[in-house]
Amino acid sequence: MAQPKDFGFGEEQLMLKDSARRFMEDKAPINALRAATKGTEDPYLGDERSGHYDQDVWKEMIELGWTALAVPEEAGGVGMNLVTAVAVAEELGRAAMPSPLTMTLLSTFVLREAGTPEANQWLERIAGGLSMTLAVHGKDNFLELDSTNVTAAGGQLNGTSWYVQDIQKVEAVLVAAKDGDSVKLYCVELGADGISMQHDRIVDLTRDQGRISFDGTTADKVADSGVEVLEAAMPALLTLISADTAGACEWLLQATANYAKVRTQFDRPIGFFQAVKHPIVNMMINADETRSLVYAAACTCDTEPEKAELAARLAKSSASDTGEFCANRATQLHGGIGFTWEHDVQIYHKRVMHSQQLFGDGVWQRARAADLL
Repeated sequence: MAQPKDFGFGEEQLMLKDSARRFMEDKAPINALRAATKGTEDPYLGDERSGHYDQDVWKEMIELGWTALAVPEEAGGVGMNLVTAVAVAEELGRAAMPSPLTMTLLSTFVLREAGTPEANQWLERIAGGLSMTLAVHGKDNFLELDSTNVTAAGGQLNGTSWYVQDIQKVEAVLVAAKDGDSVKLYCVELGADGISMQHDRIVDLTRDQGRISFDGTTADKVADSGVEVLEAAMPALLTLISADTAGACEWLLQATANYAKVRTQFDRPIGFFQAVKHPIVNMMINADETRSLVYAAACTCDTEPEKAELAARLAKSSASDTGEFCANRATQLHGGIGFTWEHDVQIYHKRVMHSQQLFGDGVWQRARAADLL
């Protein structure tokens, strides 16, 4: 199936993207984030940070149908494609929105690939507003899909899952667990017996991360072939994370360009000087490249799944490198204020650097992409 015009981004996607942008601008998540995390800015010496997000805003997202966006119609969802989900994910990154929505979308695409009756039951709950994250990594070699340190026997889980994103924001987890020689997928609510959590100290103020330990925890099996399901879902996961970074880079670009117009030096706006002008142009070029690759990858997932992995890894490679470049240039070109807690640049800088490591940075993605050529 050939790709449609404009990556399948049509009137419906544009309306959703615009409404998402207005919604997030109206909620001003950065202001709420600063108030909620005051005193915890230093992840190592400050007070322990709670996983901040506005629960009233989250309820509004549910009412808007965003949790049901990618859930198939037969499971009670809207059944939209990845391009549509990417449009929302990009706006989440542009607003640096602390929310369980991104990880819920990722979990949705994994459950879609599982395709079992049990997975559909959990999809129905996500469509109804259940938030979920992925608990699929082991402590070592965590980028490998069979790295989990959790074991399963008789429907009960034991062991620890590492590097779980937004662990303090969600209600349920999708767990990869070894059962004999195979990896299987399970879903369980975080309030279940035998679950304990430890929180990691990370620099990203908009997210939280931690470990989940299971001790005889009863869980619902949703897939027998866990590695195969995760492999099939990986292009969507990489694309959604890349979309978040693309949105953040757009904010960094616009904020830096606007600052260069008003900050003066030698009686001229600093944007007059080539040493400032040229890096901003490079930011724009890189951000546009990343966005194009992200939507190309999303469209490929929707229309040419046999080519999806390569397209998604190229998108994540670009997003990882562009995020680092734009954050670095934005911080430097904002001068002294860019290196302080006073400006929002540091919030976006940390978000894109955290996203860079999720599911592998640019070097990792290029190595995996080379294997596909």
